Amino acid sequence: MTSFFDDPRLLAPRQTVRENLPGGAFVLRNPEPLGPYPRAAGAWLEHWAATTPDAPAFAEPAPGDTTGGAWVTLSWAALRRRTGAVAQALLDLDLRPDAPVVVLSDNALDHLVLKLACMHVGRPVCTVSSGYTRLAGGDYTRLLGILQQLGPALLYAADAGVYAAAMTQATSTPAARGAPLVFSRGAADVPGALAFDALAGAAETPAVMRAFERVGPDTHAKYLLTSGSTGHPKVVINTQRMLCANQQMMAQTMRWTQHEPTVLLDWLPWSHTFGGNHNVNMILRTGGTMYIDDGRPLPGLIERTVAHLRHVQPTIQFNVPRAYEMLLPALESDAELARRYFEKMRMVFYAGAGMPVAIWKRLEAVAAKVRDEPVWFTTSWGSTETAPAVTFANWQLDRPGVIGLPMPGAELKFVPNGDKLELRVRGPNVFPGYRGDEAATRAAFDEDGYYRIGDAGRLLDPADDLSGVVFDGRVAEDFKLGSGTWVSVGTLRLAVVTALAPLAQDVVVTGHDRAGIGVLVFVGEAGRRHPPDELRGLVRARLQALHDEAGGSSKAPGRALLLPDAPSLATGEITDKGYVNQRLVLARRAAEVERLHAAPRGTAEPDVVVL
Repeated sequence: MTSFFDDPRLLAPRQTVRENLPGGAFVLRNPEPLGPYPRAAGAWLEHWAATTPDAPAFAEPAPGDTTGGAWVTLSWAALRRRTGAVAQALLDLDLRPDAPVVVLSDNALDHLVLKLACMHVGRPVCTVSSGYTRLAGGDYTRLLGILQQLGPALLYAADAGVYAAAMTQATSTPAARGAPLVFSRGAADVPGALAFDALAGAAETPAVMRAFERVGPDTHAKYLLTSGSTGHPKVVINTQRMLCANQQMMAQTMRWTQHEPTVLLDWLPWSHTFGGNHNVNMILRTGGTMYIDDGRPLPGLIERTVAHLRHVQPTIQFNVPRAYEMLLPALESDAELARRYFEKMRMVFYAGAGMPVAIWKRLEAVAAKVRDEPVWFTTSWGSTETAPAVTFANWQLDRPGVIGLPMPGAELKFVPNGDKLELRVRGPNVFPGYRGDEAATRAAFDEDGYYRIGDAGRLLDPADDLSGVVFDGRVAEDFKLGSGTWVSVGTLRLAVVTALAPLAQDVVVTGHDRAGIGVLVFVGEAGRRHPPDELRGLVRARLQALHDEAGGSSKAPGRALLLPDAPSLATGEITDKGYVNQRLVLARRAAEVERLHAAPRGTAEPDVVVL
């Protein structure tokens, strides 16, 4: 791996420059200028369809496949033909101007084609998490609120049997009234609905390329939704410039992706920027291949991912820590699977949540058994509003925590905020604002045009700018105890998850304005194997060790409530990407929080631990 890290043709060198500002603030930026990038993401599709027409571009599991190895594949030429046909159909429908096409279902080839077709002719597209529909139990209040904000020109879903009820209800509201409904399956069962195959059967005319030529850097490409933990989600505008500039930043950093075929097996939902922008656009930018994984980091679904890995060998793995944790038992017990998994892997990448050290070390140990060179574990950092990547750790890390340094074109400002440094971002990958919300847009930027991302960070070594930035939690999540002492929620959460591994799936930190810190513990599968009293004793011992090491009740939790249920995807407690929404859990489980902090030392409650 030494030659890889030392070869500037494959990986950009670690570099940054610093500008000190008044009041202790400073800016880090990459000294390498950002290279040229296309005016529109569709240029990538046009390029690969012309230069590598027969190469596989995207694939999805074949219907009825039980082995994990049968795929329906679109070459670059086929993807361009199908995209052009659907783009023509969208033009023929004469949809309401300036209104987005809204997708309500999971990752799939038809979904991809529709998104690319929209962007090719300048029609914004928004993928809404399928959980708002699939898990709503007939109550579509949240979904209807989102559609009210979006005002869709057309609604698409894969299967009418799953989504038709929600979509029909949506079209009875003023915001979506008259919007055509399109389904890949079951359209004939919904009065007035269109079949996706009918759109894909349109004959492309020169009107498609004329529309494409009008698409510019400021054209709205996508709308993405924030998590909405404090109310209605905000609608983030993603322009063509943002998408194209961000991929250029990544290409200048991960230089090997320009010379070697990139192969991804990826499940990350396209309703989020990680899967829908970072990963899909990397394939479009580099001309690689993405296999759409219909598995998930959930019991009963992770097995599907494992089945695919017996047939597909990724060259890069993009994932969230929870997924790696759930893959580990299969990798640890099956040497051949582990060998195939790591054989062609250039990089194992995590984002979306902090990586517990225990999971990192287990992955390293598995890789060491099946390959001679160590596996490179790394990460990046950004947000929905930055398309998404701002930083990247383009060097070997010995443990999680560092989120890298700014990539070419990005500027990262550090501003003192209490006892932390608040991070702010500027660059061509930063969004212009929230759709229909001028007040939120104004509040999102400071006086110098930097986006207030809401995270805190610090240099690993304050005396060495090249040491890398360490994520220091969400500014809005941190709170004060009754003593006035600040609690860094992000840092503490990761420490507790690591201390409780593998007993806990995740934890939520409590204690705002209280005497001490507590945690709600979502007990994982490994924890549930222990009898309740034994589990309680194990948690007590782990928390006591953490408490002793931290040196005080203001730095470690002194109490815990063991929750038997998993965080709810239906209510948004856990996101599609598998990480826990701390603020929403605290709001929904306020009664449990009260019970936790009211419990006295020596409590007899079987699910409460008080040190």
